Amino acid sequence: MSEDDDFHDEDGPGFDLGEPAPPAIAAPASSAQPYRVLARKYRPQRFSELIGQDAMVTTLGNAIKRGRLAHAFLMTGVRGVGKTSTARLIAKALNCIGPDGQGAATIDPCGACEPCRAIAEGRHIDVIEMDAASNTGVDDVREIIESVRYAAVSARYKIYIIDEVHMLSKNAFNALLKTLEEPPAHVKFLFATTEIQKVPVTVLSRCQRFDLRRIPADLLAEHFGNVCKAEEVVAEPEALALVARAAEGSVRDGLSILDQAIAHADMEGAGIVTGDQVRNMLGLSDRGAVRRLFGLLLDGNAQGALAALRDQHDLGVEPAAIFKGLLETCHGTTLAKVGAAPDPSESAEERADYATWSGGLSFQLLHRIWQLLLKGHEEVVRAVDPTEAADMAVLRVIHASQLPDPGELARRLESGAPLALGTPTASPASAPSAAEPTSRAPADFAALIELLNAGGKMHIAQQLHDYAGLVSYAPGDLAIRPVKPLPGEFTRDLAAALKSLTDMAWDVRISDAAAQPSLLQQDQAREAEAKARILATPIVKAALEAFPEAELIDYVEGTEPGTEQRSIAQ
Repeated sequence: MSEDDDFHDEDGPGFDLGEPAPPAIAAPASSAQPYRVLARKYRPQRFSELIGQDAMVTTLGNAIKRGRLAHAFLMTGVRGVGKTSTARLIAKALNCIGPDGQGAATIDPCGACEPCRAIAEGRHIDVIEMDAASNTGVDDVREIIESVRYAAVSARYKIYIIDEVHMLSKNAFNALLKTLEEPPAHVKFLFATTEIQKVPVTVLSRCQRFDLRRIPADLLAEHFGNVCKAEEVVAEPEALALVARAAEGSVRDGLSILDQAIAHADMEGAGIVTGDQVRNMLGLSDRGAVRRLFGLLLDGNAQGALAALRDQHDLGVEPAAIFKGLLETCHGTTLAKVGAAPDPSESAEERADYATWSGGLSFQLLHRIWQLLLKGHEEVVRAVDPTEAADMAVLRVIHASQLPDPGELARRLESGAPLALGTPTASPASAPSAAEPTSRAPADFAALIELLNAGGKMHIAQQLHDYAGLVSYAPGDLAIRPVKPLPGEFTRDLAAALKSLTDMAWDVRISDAAAQPSLLQQDQAREAEAKARILATPIVKAALEAFPEAELIDYVEGTEPGTEQRSIAQ
């Protein structure tokens, strides 16, 4: 590509991902030219090439069209998302004069005029770049303050680009404040920083701030695919997805990893960047293997889980990477359970596994597994022998995740039921013999409620008595239909209570089928019928006619006069 091409600067060509189809990219440099890393070669040369920053580009474009340009801009964001590149693009946009030398400031600089070319090549006398990390003192800022008084030599604006501005000292910031608030009309300040919290509020209030976003993994993978086409390199979609995930939203990090992956593929002679090569190069665990390990944890298969860990260790995968993958799997399953939108970078197999697991795991168990995995990851990172730490952490996940939660433990302690923590709570001699019956299933629904009351489950018994109509009942099987809303975990708590009281598993479920009235409704119906019969007797009718304000009351044996339980007035 010639020096006059739009996609070229001293760092190399760029391309416009905003077009419907990516345009042709320059062929790789010949062997006579020094090699340039991809992160420099494909640095954005137009605003349309900034990936994932549409909101900022729109704001800048409108400001330029309307002539509402701030005197200071502050770009912030994580590494490698285009902060310094954006500052250079703004400098080109403000100073572009067009191919004919008569153009005005534009959001789409021509790239061919002398100011555009000089800024792209880093030699424009009126565009001064300063690294605040190596120029932190007040003397460095004093030079800027002195030079802003002089007009631009050849450009429309004199522009100061200060990278990593948060590294300036407190005195340097204070010295800059007055000039930053009221600079000459021909001066613009462009700041870039990765640590916005370290920039004083007095500086922030004087700048127009742009927060550059992390780039989504699917957009990064598409970008890296276009780069591979330009470099005449074949890369598998899985490999590009792995690189995009490892980049963590940073274009520069991703291009550096891709550069390494291409070199790794060339070393092997095939010239194809594969997923296995990228995984081995980065020490990543196969996502399918991680999901299989997660399934073994859920099944409580300790031997299988340890064997899977050994297999990953033999492949050179770091234990910390395995636990990071397990955390991602637990996170994905939890998001699937709440119905969150799936990650576009996830494979169909991942989504299917997440959907399956989310249907069979409660939120409480998922949160507990997350905490156990997070604790395990911390231990693996700090351990002297990460492999041993990984083994112990996996075993803890398997055993601790099967324990009852603190609420269930408290309920069992309160009721005096066996804790059933996976180890016997009594000696073998005291255990019942196999021939001895262990089930104490009640004969009917009413007897079941009486058993709950006698076993210390009064709250559950009261709810079952008052708010549940019986659909069907058999020992070990109970179907009910609520007549009023029941707590969300009622069936689970009822099944656990019945199991602890009867020593047998129970299937408790909510049904929409026809049901009997609740026991409370039945009691109220019997009371109403009895009162109706009493009120219908001649003597009671005569008494009510003689005393219209009289009421029928219920007498409870043992109560004092005046404290009787009164019925509903008739």
